[in-house]
Amino acid sequence: MPRTFLPFEKPIAELERKIEDLRTLQEEGVADLRDEIVSLENKLKLIQDNIYGNLTPWQRIQLARHPKRPYFMDYISYITDEFFEIHGDGCFRDDPAIVCGFGKINGRSVVLMGHEKGRSTKEKIKRNFGMAHPEGYRKALKVAKLASKFGKPIVSLVDTPGAYPGIGAEERGQAQAIAINIKEFAYLPTPIIVIITGEGGSGGALGIGVGDTVVIMQYAYYSVISPEGCASILWRDASKAPEAAEALKITAQDLLELGVVDKIIPEPSGGAHRKPAEAASILKEFIINEIDKLSVVPAENLIKARIEKFQKMGTIKSSP
Repeated sequence: MPRTFLPFEKPIAELERKIEDLRTLQEEGVADLRDEIVSLENKLKLIQDNIYGNLTPWQRIQLARHPKRPYFMDYISYITDEFFEIHGDGCFRDDPAIVCGFGKINGRSVVLMGHEKGRSTKEKIKRNFGMAHPEGYRKALKVAKLASKFGKPIVSLVDTPGAYPGIGAEERGQAQAIAINIKEFAYLPTPIIVIITGEGGSGGALGIGVGDTVVIMQYAYYSVISPEGCASILWRDASKAPEAAEALKITAQDLLELGVVDKIIPEPSGGAHRKPAEAASILKEFIINEIDKLSVVPAENLIKARIEKFQKMGTIKSSP
């Protein structure tokens, strides 16, 4: 399957095509091109380091939205030994935009939940492009309470443009479902690990985004509003999204400095979509270490620290 390149990745795409052409000629025995291939590979690494080391906030958001970026079900296939999905909210219907279930990671029993955007056009429509309805958040809470009942840690992978804003979703209590989840997750007596793997869009992210540890992948973002939405409100011009992205401070490094996330999970050079197995391996190692660390903390301490973590966000300190 051909790779999808973003506009700023054009120099990388051109070099990779040249290298691939030379490798083909080398394999066919047309000429000994090994020195030329090594030279171009070294040049490619330098260009990659330069481009990805100097990305603008808007370019980082484009990477977070890359169509080849791993989604929840991709990570499940890479990091779990087994996974059993649980469907339905026990009230209205199942919402495929959020997937929940029990699984094992290196023999550790966990509950996993996360947004799933889908790959094919048919699946994207089924998954509603990762934008959950209220029943998706109610399903997540139902499964989270099961985790708490059986003493299993929760791993939540966030990747959504936002909660679905349709009339039906609002009629069924979208805002209330998210608000209840924020409150209930805060008091769950079990470890909760939240990882923003792609897009962390507003309340859609917060609905499964309250945890003891909140981390973000290197090229993901987390924001109260999309850059396009912000630009439309401030300048009545969605094309000013790059300026909005800069002002919103929504990249991983910005969020770490602001204390919104606890850590940045590194990605392979160029983003998780270029080497999904490697990205999943990094993620898996972090999850295992975090589960082992949090599992020995008493439940009452987890809850106290979790609430304090979120209460501190957005506070203003008066100058002396």
